[in-house]
Amino acid sequence: AVVSTQSTGARTDGKIYNFVNKKSRNAYLMKKNPRKIAWTVLYRRKMKKGTEQDVSKKRARKTTKFQRSIQGATLENILAKRNQKPEVRKAQREQVIRSQKEKLKAKKEAKASTKKKTDTKAVRAAQKKISKANTKSRPARTGVMM
Repeated sequence: AVVSTQSTGARTDGKIYNFVNKKSRNAYLMKKNPRKIAWTVLYRRKMKKGTEQDVSKKRARKTTKFQRSIQGATLENILAKRNQKPEVRKAQREQVIRSQKEKLKAKKEAKASTKKKTDTKAVRAAQKKISKANTKSRPARTGVMM
């Protein structure tokens, strides 16, 4: 039967502490900060004591760039576009913009022409109404034979 020097302490929030000896238990009961007590593990960790021989700093692996195709564009297309001269790229962009503007213009013109057609129909209908109204206002020619 070996006599144990360990003792257990429990906090009100339910956390349980196992103390190695009376020294550590009394330090805890006096609410000492373990980071300020020189012989504790937390102090040694904070002050970086005895870590040189244990763990050498891990070196981070250098990230390597890797190119791959994206959906809708193969790697060859991407590389070709990247290696283009800026003037060529600018010219292509301007050409695309110009074609888009032309499409928009054509669409607007088509819309305007259809609107004109509907307008002329409305105008004709209004003229018909006027002419019908005029014929009604004229005196009826009854009993006249030619």
